[in-house]
Amino acid sequence: LKPFYIGQVSVDQHYTLQSSSIKDTTTYNQKSYISDLNGKPIRPSVLQRALFMNEHELYTRQNHQLTLNRLMSMGNFRFVQVHFTETDSNRLNADIRLTPLPLNTLRAEMDLVTKSNNYTGPRMNVSLLNRNTFGGSELLKLNLAGAFEAQLNRLNENLFSYSFNPQIELIFPRLLVPFRVPATNRLYTPQTRIVLSYNFMRRMDYFDLRNVQFNYGYKWRKDIKSDHELNPVSISNTELMNESQAFQDLLAANPILKKSYEEQFVAGMSYAYTYNEQTISKKPTQFYLNITAESAGNVFSAISSIGGVTPSNDNPVTLLGSVYAQFAKIGIDSRMYQRFSDKHLLALRFIGGVAKAYGNSATLPYNKQFFSGGPSSIRAFPINSVGPGNYQQMNSSGFTQLGGDIKLELNAEYRFDIYSFLKGALFIDAGNVWLQPSNPSPTGSPFNIRTCIDELAVGAGIGLRFDVSFFVLRFDLATPLRKPWLSQGNRWVVQEFNPFASDWRKENLMLNVAIGYPF
Repeated sequence: LKPFYIGQVSVDQHYTLQSSSIKDTTTYNQKSYISDLNGKPIRPSVLQRALFMNEHELYTRQNHQLTLNRLMSMGNFRFVQVHFTETDSNRLNADIRLTPLPLNTLRAEMDLVTKSNNYTGPRMNVSLLNRNTFGGSELLKLNLAGAFEAQLNRLNENLFSYSFNPQIELIFPRLLVPFRVPATNRLYTPQTRIVLSYNFMRRMDYFDLRNVQFNYGYKWRKDIKSDHELNPVSISNTELMNESQAFQDLLAANPILKKSYEEQFVAGMSYAYTYNEQTISKKPTQFYLNITAESAGNVFSAISSIGGVTPSNDNPVTLLGSVYAQFAKIGIDSRMYQRFSDKHLLALRFIGGVAKAYGNSATLPYNKQFFSGGPSSIRAFPINSVGPGNYQQMNSSGFTQLGGDIKLELNAEYRFDIYSFLKGALFIDAGNVWLQPSNPSPTGSPFNIRTCIDELAVGAGIGLRFDVSFFVLRFDLATPLRKPWLSQGNRWVVQEFNPFASDWRKENLMLNVAIGYPF
């Protein structure tokens, strides 16, 4: 009930309990900024943006909490605390003590990965993080990843692949734009993210692949539940090399698949919005929504049109020797979590997406297509093996599956506790991908609103999860209930269920081993 006003404010950004080093003090905007002479300080003007305590202002708990949250969200400090000293005339001197994290951190990870397409192998990632690159709390991440995977059973058991992926990522704790942007919420720090990556992949007996990607974008939060990510510049270029005769024959037999591999220069922009009520832990009914939108090639198409050249998929325009892709794409991932008690939860998910290639492109680039099937999709079918439409994919290599322009998928999972960290689940999945009616590919049935329900693949199964809060190891055993490539009237295969027959088990039981929940 007794109001206090802020008095003198000091900021020690190299505070430790046993500190005895020589400190340097700088005054900026009526605040004292203290730093270790042997450390690398953050500029006072940068720290000032995170401070909501100014001399002569009325103390409020809200501004106190804002200061703590903004300083911690910078990613530079291990501990943040504000020590108040009461003085005469209802004033509080604020001593802001910041205990820094190490300036540089080296991290190495080794994983053993197994996938539902029977490829298994090790993966390693080494990263170096610098937390104050230019003195403005910038985060510089240098990553080098490598992976090897081989198919251990079934057909094509001698196929394997390996890859390495260096990446540079620079994050600024502010929006780097040429104009002033009003603050959306003082509680969260907006970010500018710049990423440059290179990926080399060798698919033995198929091809070598090189990919260079550059992204420039922004991330900001309106509140604890809403996230926005805008990438006004997103460029990637993929090049195939050392194509084997078997791979060339495969592409020759499927011209649309060949074209999707050719059009691998993608330049455009993307936007993503995420609404997540799982941040509110006590809420019995929680909703999640993620909407993504992406377009590419429109700027180059406009420039070509101004120059008197009208791009078309029959006579595509090239840029730097590559056919650039032109398309628009939108996707939605919506979920509902209904908690009946601490031990019982019903999770529902709907995924939908539609994409359209136009202008310079007849089909989507391969890595922009929609796929269905796998450990986080329809778990009764191998990864990316469902569709398009009523088409049955016979190639089991996992390197050249066919995708679609439209996707519909529904998942339902009932989760329950068994004992302590051991959890169980019962689930059913349904979905498929389709090609646009305008897509020139003869593969599978094109999307038709009247027949799409009859072409859904359906699978069901049981799950066992080891959930120790910070780590979840998941085993899902599933079997198909409906196969869309069979003739109409014969697509339901429930009556064929026979787990005691080895041939049935080999063709119809799918064990998914994964980290984390599917959704």
